[in-house]
Amino acid sequence: MSKAARLEWQGEGARVLPLDPAVPFTIGRDPATSLSLPEVAGLSRRHAVLRQSEGRWLICDLDSRNGTWVGEQRLEGCRPLRDGDAIRLGRRGPVLVFRAGHPAPTPAPVRAAPATGTIDVAGTTLSLAQILRVELNSRAVHPHVFSWWVLACLGGLLLLPFPLLFWPLQAGALATCIVLGRRREHELQVILRDGRAWRRVFADSRTALAHRNGLRRAIGQPSGA
Repeated sequence: MSKAARLEWQGEGARVLPLDPAVPFTIGRDPATSLSLPEVAGLSRRHAVLRQSEGRWLICDLDSRNGTWVGEQRLEGCRPLRDGDAIRLGRRGPVLVFRAGHPAPTPAPVRAAPATGTIDVAGTTLSLAQILRVELNSRAVHPHVFSWWVLACLGGLLLLPFPLLFWPLQAGALATCIVLGRRREHELQVILRDGRAWRRVFADSRTALAHRNGLRRAIGQPSGA
């Protein structure tokens, strides 16, 4: 079981003051500080603060009158703390010993067992162990449909004096642009470990997604990755 960083107050028995990495720990006579010591002579209202920065605990003096000491050295500004450092508040004030704690060990990642078996892709039987990853790319079937619509509109201006021809032509061009512009094709790519890739094109996005997710589950890859 891990122990969090903490302060041990010398002369106060077994009093332990836990430290929270997300909350600076302030010390002083002010009642609003984390450790309020209004009865300690020589202590400033806001004397010192402990905070964590980039994974290390720092002790910072807050311009106190009688200073903050780490060991036999008076603190100027901030300095990193090491396990066992003795912090003295003023020349004759209370002593707090810093304990770094011991973080819980990071569990080893669980590696998925290699995929086994075969699968048919675009008429070719592939070993699942050969597959590196599976991707799905979507693209417009008619990428230049907007340009065609603009040309049709410009050409239709020649019929502007003939509204019975002009307006049906414009409406038809717009409808064609909308219908063709919404058409997309979905290419499933199965990339092998040797650098080769197998492709299959689907007109329906749901079918393409179902194939992609099924292949990803077969090789142990998250389906939403």
